Amino acid sequence: MIKAVMVMNTQGKSRLAKFYEYLSVEKQQELIRGFFQVLCSRAENVSNFIDAESIFGLDSRLVYKHFATLYFVFVFDSSENELAVLDLIQVFVETLDKCFQNVCELDIVFNYSKIHTILDEMVFGGQVVETSSSEIMKAVEEISKLEAASNAISLIPKSASGWRSR
Repeated sequence: MIKAVMVMNTQGKSRLAKFYEYLSVEKQQELIRGFFQVLCSRAENVSNFIDAESIFGLDSRLVYKHFATLYFVFVFDSSENELAVLDLIQVFVETLDKCFQNVCELDIVFNYSKIHTILDEMVFGGQVVETSSSEIMKAVEEISKLEAASNAISLIPKSASGWRSR
């Protein structure tokens, strides 16, 4: 089971944090700081897999990938395969790239709801539900169409709105 997904910049600012187990906000912030301290102290030529039991609790592993100024971090338990989670990070980043044409930190900051939609199409309730970038993009495009259609619906009938202008 996926326990948490985080995206943070190289200064330690959290750009996305989604926890699939209940934790207080203070505990979440403490964990994010702890993960960042571990990540920034690691050399670039070491493995992207970390035993996270000391930070997140028993049976916890962490996989991360560093792209430009962002760390993409997934925390999970022993029921998930480390290489599969590393591939899931790659699919997440590829999907973001397709959605934003070469994703950057500002895309994540200013398109927060779309990022969550993409993540929810991949991981729901801590379970991986989709690993195909093209299928995720189809679902996100459908959701965007539905949102646009719902925004276009007027609650005031045209005949009533014409009456007000008289």
